This record gives sequence, structure tokens and C-alpha cells, in this order.
Amino acid sequence: MNYSWNWSILIQPPYLGWLASGLELTLVISISAWILALIAGTLVGVVGTLPHRIPRMLAATYVDMFRNIPLLLQLFLWFFVVPELLPSRWGFWLKRDLPFPELWTSMLALGLFTSARVAVQVGSGITAVSSGQRMAAVASGMSPAQTYRLVLLPQAFRIVLPPLTSDFLTVFKNSALALTIGVFELTAQSRQIESFTFQGFEAFTAATIVYLVIALLVTFFMRTLERRVALPDTMGAAS
Repeated sequence: MNYSWNWSILIQPPYLGWLASGLELTLVISISAWILALIAGTLVGVVGTLPHRIPRMLAATYVDMFRNIPLLLQLFLWFFVVPELLPSRWGFWLKRDLPFPELWTSMLALGLFTSARVAVQVGSGITAVSSGQRMAAVASGMSPAQTYRLVLLPQAFRIVLPPLTSDFLTVFKNSALALTIGVFELTAQSRQIESFTFQGFEAFTAATIVYLVIALLVTFFMRTLERRVALPDTMGAAS
């Protein structure tokens, strides 16, 4: 039986609105999760490079826990299990009173999952900075916090910006898993269009093109940022 193509379905109401709503949720989830991942991952990456053994062990445990548990399982744990483990009042608030709990859960789970990768990248970047700069900062009277904030982290982020670009792109792709806990992001809306119209090829092709455009825009932005903040001695190698 021949398939009946109908691309015009994508611009008809309410299907165009569904795609736009799915794109909006995809962007909200991905960008919010990335901000959380950057903050948490940077903190854990810094802790993992401290001279004391216990903080390094705690950072390693954090990375191993969130990086080695599949994201899909983490979504289920945060959404279905964690509210049952909390005191009844808190669990009831998470399940009933919190607006859009599935949205907040997806941002939290995706952010923490990605933060483990960011922590590894940031830690590697800090380690890559020459030890002489750390010693020079200490000799000039800087505190450990000032050394990290003014000397180590600015250079570390410049060093690890290319792998962070890959992690940023992965966040957008992983956001599609939010549909498993009821978030109607782009992939879920495409599935809904397919179930209503039986035009699955058109719906999923549209979602594929949108993801591709997002990836190209993110790559262009990050590559431009990379060139602008590149260290002088690495510009030749980067080109």
C-alpha cells in the first residue's frame, strides 16, 4: 500500500501549534538543565581538584553516581521514587501542589546527569593549567578561592570549551527522554501528531529538521565563542 504524503498537515491547526509548543518546552528544559549542569559541574570539578583527599573522594562519588546511572532511570527515580522517600508533606507537595512537576523533574534530572560530565571537563581543564600559575597566585597572596576564580577557572573554561560544546548539544538530544514522564516536548508532540493524523513521516521529519537546526545554531555560537576567548598560544592550533 502506498503512503499518502501530506506535508501541509504541519502548518494546519492545531498541529503547527503543537510543534511550536514542543519546541518551546525543549528549549526551556535544555537551557535550564544546561545552566544547572554548568553551576553544579563547575563546583564539583573544583572540589575534585582540591588538595585534600576527602573532598576529592566526594567529587568522584558524585561523578560516578550521576554519570553511570542511565538518564532514563534517573528520570524515573526522581519522578516516581524520590517523592515516596521524602516526608509525606514534602512528597505530597512534589506530586500534587508543585505546578508541572514533570517539567521540573526533567530539568533537574537532565541537569544533574550532565553536570557529572561537566565536572570531569572542568577538572581536566584546571589540571591542564600549568602548576606554576597556581604557585604564582599563592605567592602573590591570593586565597584559594581567588586563585580558582581569577586564575584557574578562566583558563580552564577556555581549554575545555570544545568538549563543553559537545555536552551542550547532547543536552538538547537527551531532552527527548522527558516524554517518558509526560512532558510534551518536541518528540512527544511529533508522536502525538502521528497518532492523530497517521502522518508519522511528516511529523518526525519536521522534528528532525528542528533538532538539526538547533544543533547547527549551538555549534555556530559555541565555535564563535571559542574563537573569541581562545588563549593566544592556542589560536594557531585551534585553526
